[in-house]
Amino acid sequence: MTPRRARRSLGARDTVAMLAVIALVAVFVVRLVDVQVVQAARLDEQSALRRSVHVDLHGARGAIVDRNGVALADSVTRYDLTTAPPLVAPFTGRLGGSRPHHVSVDAALAAVARASGASVPAMRASVAANAHTDFAYLAKGLDTERYEAVMRLGIPWVYPQQQSARTYPTGAVAGNLTGFLGTDGAQAGLELAYDRCLVGADGSMTYERGADGVQLPSSAVTTKRAHDGGTLVTTIDSDLQYLAQQDVATAAQQLGAVSATATVTKAKTGEVLAVADYPTVDPNDVDATTDHGAFGSRALTDTYEPGSTIKAAIAAALIDRGRATPTTGVRVPDERRFPWGGRITDAERHPVEDLTLTGILQASSNVGITELGQSLTAQQRYDVMKDFGLFTPQPAITYGGQPRMDYPASPDWSAQTDVNSMFGQGISTTALQVAGIYQTLANGGVRVPLHVVKGCERPDGTMQDTPDVTGKRVVSPRAAHEVVQMLRSVIHGGTLNGMAPISGYDVAAKTGTAEVANGAAGYGADRIISVAGIAPADDPQYVVTVTFTKPGPGHRVSSAAAPAFRTLMSQVLEEYRVRPSAAEPPLYPSNW
Repeated sequence: MTPRRARRSLGARDTVAMLAVIALVAVFVVRLVDVQVVQAARLDEQSALRRSVHVDLHGARGAIVDRNGVALADSVTRYDLTTAPPLVAPFTGRLGGSRPHHVSVDAALAAVARASGASVPAMRASVAANAHTDFAYLAKGLDTERYEAVMRLGIPWVYPQQQSARTYPTGAVAGNLTGFLGTDGAQAGLELAYDRCLVGADGSMTYERGADGVQLPSSAVTTKRAHDGGTLVTTIDSDLQYLAQQDVATAAQQLGAVSATATVTKAKTGEVLAVADYPTVDPNDVDATTDHGAFGSRALTDTYEPGSTIKAAIAAALIDRGRATPTTGVRVPDERRFPWGGRITDAERHPVEDLTLTGILQASSNVGITELGQSLTAQQRYDVMKDFGLFTPQPAITYGGQPRMDYPASPDWSAQTDVNSMFGQGISTTALQVAGIYQTLANGGVRVPLHVVKGCERPDGTMQDTPDVTGKRVVSPRAAHEVVQMLRSVIHGGTLNGMAPISGYDVAAKTGTAEVANGAAGYGADRIISVAGIAPADDPQYVVTVTFTKPGPGHRVSSAAAPAFRTLMSQVLEEYRVRPSAAEPPLYPSNW
């Protein structure tokens, strides 16, 4: 080849090489522009998704506490274990040992299973099901001990998430009041009624991780702060609640009763110290309770015909309106017949007796209370029962399942019900409403709305949702005092004569035995028996009620409830170190 032809060939090759280089540079430039300009936003987002981890921050649900700050319901920290499936791979680590070594995925999952109690097959299935995502659960609900055991393994692709779990430290004690949580949130009781107070506000944060899945130092950024819920402060005394539940459960089983309730109330303030129900629920193990009626509090939600405990309210109205005194006398047969064909009887047959109003309460005479009670109009009696808290919802108690009891302004009952209402048949109350009658009498005739919650204490210390407990005068101080003194006769020679006295204390009480309606057939053999009482009678401090539904044969009289009442009242007086009664004043005469 001539030199000229060689130079021409070399120039061509240089040109081709130059063009190739230019073309290659052009490709790179186009690709660079595409990456850095056209797809920049999308690629940045994908990159951030691969290295950024979003974590939910949970605001803890607030506690429910008793009057002394003892937790009835509380939140505890639990941990979920998560992973990013694409990062699940062998690694070099100690896995709880002393020296680094190669760790297979199988070995890592087996170690997690031993530390957490989780299932290896379940973890494998979760990772496989989410193979192309950055999130999968390995285990849920670990307590702190198991969580720390897993973290000590040092597995780079295992990430914890903090959760809040509900626990009830006192178990079934007050479970009827606290209610419980389910998978869908609050299900019953105060948990449901005050959910807005208790629920926390969740937040969130993000952090960045390296290629090995480990969080990069100082990369955590809180995007939304979490806030804990408020603390629901109740009036309940958890120690007394325990005693009341034990007392009422033991007595109900001995009497063969289907259900039972007990309440303890501070006379001057209307604070409810205990609301016991049998049967009841342990909110830590709801599935163990097969009676769904036990999920709440029958004392607050179940209505029944209260029987003769109502007679104290009628007696107070008679005295307050000047229609009778404790010594007003009446000739009392054991039955009454009415022009419309109605008939009422006393519990036991007896000859005509000359009873005072005191004697009528002492003997619990249906005939006697109606003889005097009819000196008041039906409207007057209806109004005073409403003033005592009957026929209306509890104004200071927020609790699901309470009866509406939206009675009209005037009684619309029949002539027979008008008479029967004076001894507690044909009308409906709850156990707590009966307690309200005796709180009013014990408080000098002023009704303070009974309440089980003091309020919702927010994290900043402010108190919200406080109930309105403004008192309302129902009867005069004289009428209330004289009824309390008359009720002492129920224990001294009356329907509670067989109850052993509480040493050192003078007690005023009233029994009740009500027939249970069984539908169209009227009333059957079943009864509801109860005792409501006040102590000390000379300086009323506490009100106790016990009620037993459908006790077994041989226990269908009100005196069968007396032992439970005495036990609980004795415990109350001892628990609060109540000053013993002064010298007992003479009893009003029961006969004339």
